[in-house]
Amino acid sequence: MSHWDCAIAGIAELTPRRRTEGETTLGMIARVSAEAVADAGLEPAAIDGLLVGPQVGETPQHVPATVSEYLGLRPTMSNVVDLGGASGAGMAWRAAAAINAGMCEAVLCVLANTREPTPPRSPNRNPIREFDVPFGASGANAAYAMIAQAHMHHYGTTSEQLATAVAAQRRNAARHPQAIFRDAPITVDDVLNSPWVAEPLRLLEVVMPCAGGAAFVVTSARRARTLRQPPVLLAGAGEKVTHRAISGAPDLLSGPLKPAMARAFQQAGVDAGQMDLLSLYDCYSIMLAVTVEDAGLCPPGQGGAWLAAHDLSAEGDQPLNTHGGQLSFGQADLAGGMSHIIEAVRQLRHQAEGRQIADARHALITGNGATMSEATALVLRRED
Repeated sequence: MSHWDCAIAGIAELTPRRRTEGETTLGMIARVSAEAVADAGLEPAAIDGLLVGPQVGETPQHVPATVSEYLGLRPTMSNVVDLGGASGAGMAWRAAAAINAGMCEAVLCVLANTREPTPPRSPNRNPIREFDVPFGASGANAAYAMIAQAHMHHYGTTSEQLATAVAAQRRNAARHPQAIFRDAPITVDDVLNSPWVAEPLRLLEVVMPCAGGAAFVVTSARRARTLRQPPVLLAGAGEKVTHRAISGAPDLLSGPLKPAMARAFQQAGVDAGQMDLLSLYDCYSIMLAVTVEDAGLCPPGQGGAWLAAHDLSAEGDQPLNTHGGQLSFGQADLAGGMSHIIEAVRQLRHQAEGRQIADARHALITGNGATMSEATALVLRRED
């Protein structure tokens, strides 16, 4: 039995795009939600729970009510999950908790965003604006560059090691028909010769924001067994938040994913070595190295060497981000993190055509928000 006794019963994902014209976030939410509910074999009326992300600029308040009205839903549980790139994974266990609490029976979890020439913004009075930004510490590029710089200085991690993983993910993306970079192969040299963004990170080690959306439906394991798709059980979950700004990080060499993954493994009764798929959040190349270390797959400081030493393809000894990761599949804002869940479910259903991992049974999914600040980890399991 799953720790949570709940399963992901339906999934859907929009093809990432660099730009959108004449679209709204609500419209994209509606499309991907309808596809996820249909994939589960449910009628819209069966959805009585709703988890959505913050809608910056378009619907700044009353988000669940606005989305419910637009979709024609009347949920008995609804909420906004605001954990940055960890939002999708955070939705999964919150949905299961609500089902186990008797608040609802089938929860739609959905994230989507447009990508316009002038993106909408909302006022930001976060303390980072007073204490960090005036000194030049502005934005994720600089913050993750500090993490990479610290890792390289302390452990000797090299740009070549990280570039090997980036190029491997691009090869994986070539096998996914929806990946935004499916037709743009790269080599390790291409990564190393791409322009600096924030030293030591280069352009091809940094996600390219795009538009897109994803959704999944969570229901009880018992009910999932009666539906259209093979149930993918939520076997374990963990979450941890340690800070917001990089200046408040307790450690630049290890992050909150370490305790989050440990809890997910403990609940599932497995360890990192038993994972058939690593579906790891990869906003920057350095996150892959830190995450495999924090998962216990290698000692601290050996993440770069570990990535370079393994075959990360679906047929390899350590399949990792078989959809290409956000670096090559595309980071559709908050929905970019949810793409890791969608790929894991496809692999565990044995429906990843053209890139299927043989007999995949367990997958680790990680989500990472802000600057290695908000972390959620899931272990998903194919039902025997």
